[in-house]
Amino acid sequence: MKLALALIVALQVSVCLCTVPQPSQELVDKYTGLKETFLKRIVHFYENLHETVGTLAEGTITGGKAKELAEHVKSDHRAKAVSQLIAGLAEDVEPLLEKARLSGLGLYEEYLRPHIGDQLDHFITSVKPVLDTILPAEES
Repeated sequence: MKLALALIVALQVSVCLCTVPQPSQELVDKYTGLKETFLKRIVHFYENLHETVGTLAEGTITGGKAKELAEHVKSDHRAKAVSQLIAGLAEDVEPLLEKARLSGLGLYEEYLRPHIGDQLDHFITSVKPVLDTILPAEES
């Protein structure tokens, strides 16, 4: 009898652990906004870096070789096939990543946000002006 009761309690606990809380729409919107801003910062940084390196490499032997290599990769059929394969895999994995992201946000909101949410929000708010100076999201 004790073994059966222990088994039932263990199964109940495992079933309870399998249900992951869903995040609130407010948290999802906040996360999406922060993610989009971060991606804009990365894209802007890459564009500035690409422009600067292109300007510096212009007229040098290494710059000419790098340009030839980039053109060769763009015209290579194998490189195109690999890039299409990677794009297809990214499309297939996207729903799984979104589900994992929402599960992580739900767990964060349920268990961590009550304890560290205010400090994290304060930290993000404090870092934004510094990031706007060092790594702006858009051209100013």
